[in-house]
Amino acid sequence: QVQVEEFGGESVQPGGSLRLSCAASGVSLEFYNIGWFRQAPGKDREGVSCISSRDGSTAYADSVKGRFTIARDNAKNMVYLQMNNLMPEDTAVYYCATDLGNPFTIATLDAGRYDHWGQGTQVTVSS
Repeated sequence: QVQVEEFGGESVQPGGSLRLSCAASGVSLEFYNIGWFRQAPGKDREGVSCISSRDGSTAYADSVKGRFTIARDNAKNMVYLQMNNLMPEDTAVYYCATDLGNPFTIATLDAGRYDHWGQGTQVTVSS
């Protein structure tokens, strides 16, 4: 059974940094597309970043480009989201998701493509 879990969410001040981690059991993440999504109170879920299983290419939402970086550590079966220069508008529950139905493809920020989701981790950016 595949399980996905994210952790690392905290409360930080504006301008601070956090690294979120995504771990999975029952699957090798390196063969599948991984996406990070977030949902703020009263807002729709938003695609933040993704990394492709085909070639390791990455994509980012315009709102986080230049501040967030997604990366894999295949040896640890982990995917990370490094978040720098955090802003209050980054406050949300962050979710990691895997696209097990489409191995060795190019990832997208379309949440509908992802079939296994973690429970989410809260990130709060406030002074």
